[in-house]
This record gives sequence, structure tokens and C-alpha cells, in this order.
Amino acid sequence: MPDRSERTSVGQEGAAEGGYRPGYEIAAERILEYIVRARLEPGDRLPTEKDLAAAVGMSRTIVREAVKILSALGRISVQMGRGIYVAEPEGALWRESLSHFLPTDLGQVEEIFEFRRFVEMKTTELAAQRATPAQVKALREAAQLTMDAAEEGDLEAFNRADEKFHGAIGDASSNMFLSASVDSVQRLQRQISVIGLAGVAGGSTVVAAQQHSAIAAAIGSGDERLAVTLMVEHIDTTLAQFKQEIHSRLFPADGIA
Repeated sequence: MPDRSERTSVGQEGAAEGGYRPGYEIAAERILEYIVRARLEPGDRLPTEKDLAAAVGMSRTIVREAVKILSALGRISVQMGRGIYVAEPEGALWRESLSHFLPTDLGQVEEIFEFRRFVEMKTTELAAQRATPAQVKALREAAQLTMDAAEEGDLEAFNRADEKFHGAIGDASSNMFLSASVDSVQRLQRQISVIGLAGVAGGSTVVAAQQHSAIAAAIGSGDERLAVTLMVEHIDTTLAQFKQEIHSRLFPADGIA
């Protein structure tokens, strides 16, 4: 991965030679980097909106949009009359990773997918062993929702259904700690989609939906080995697509081997 200093120069509104990134996406990334560089912890106060705009080299209008996005993602908290704060993650175990995760850092993206692969392999295996008929039904319905959304080209609906599908596998594992980990990973992946990909698809949603259906069928039949194999293929495919899309947005002049 090229050093940050080698990145394509990006203008204030998101224009770049050979490519385009929305201004709010760049501002959101820079605000997260500011939090890490300043070693701010959950509960710490950020500069005022005016000072934050100066710190990240963006206009106040763009920073205001970025703040709204980061607030909706649970990374910062805007308190009326008090200021902007680093948000407290919901789970203590995820405190540091949720606070310091950079959605456009390809190394960290690989790390979260590495962890996701580890967690969801076991979650899928247990789901194939333990899923009740009602849980299998919920899983198949969630897989169908992803397919419906993919065919309609509704990315927001697909993302919601995708989270529901993986959450259903977590529920079917009957392990609340694994289920909570899957939920936390999904929240981090959501940040990759919103900030790193600016809300565009990281790959073919139809292919992902087809993989969901195959995984659901394997879990429903109790074939844990096949279910795990299909889940690993699904996660690795998603990672490759995300990396390629993020790389092309950050380094529009480069190709990816």
C-alpha cells in the first residue's frame, strides 16, 4: 500500500486527478484520522466545528455533513450546546477498535475481514449444528430479502438485509458472544461502505445474494462443512471487491494487480 504522502492529491470538494471522491467522505476520513493522531478517547471533546474544519483542511459546510455521517455511524456524538465528542462504543470489548478504526485504511480493512472470517466460520458451523426450524426460516427469508434488493438495485435495502442475514446466522449459533461479535463486525463494515465506498456497492450484490442463498441452504440441511466453505468464499470475495473499490477510489491513477 502506498504511503499516505503518495496519495493522489484531493481537492476540498472531492475532485482528484483521474477520479472523484465526495467531499464529506474525505472530511469523515480526515476527522477519524485526527481522532487517532490526537489520541482522543471515547468521551473526549473534539474542537468546535470551525476549528475542526481548519484542522482537517475542509470547508465548514463539508465538515458539517461529515459530522452528521459520523454521528449516524456512532463514531462521534453531537451534544446540543456542549459540543462534539468521541462517542462511547456500545461494547467494552470493542472500545479501542471501534474508536480507532479507519475505514479507508486497506491494512485495517484486511484485519477486520480476517477477524470476520475467523468469527463467522465458527458461527456458521454452530448455526448448521444448532439452528431451529424457525431460525432456518428467518435465515432463508433474510437471504431472499438480499436477492430482492439486489435485483431491484436498492443498495440501502441490500445492506440492511445483508446485516439481517449475518445477524440471523449469529442468532442461530446460540452463542451470544459470537452473535455480538458478528454485530460489531457488521457495524465496522458499514463504516467501510459509507466512508470508504461512499455508499456505492463494493461488488456484485447479486453474486453476494446468491452466496447468501447457498449458505442458508447448507445451514438448513445441517451440512456444516459446506456451510463453512461457502461462508469463507463469501467473505473472501467481499474483501477482494471492497479492497479493489477502495483502492480505485483512493488511487484512481493506479491499477490493482
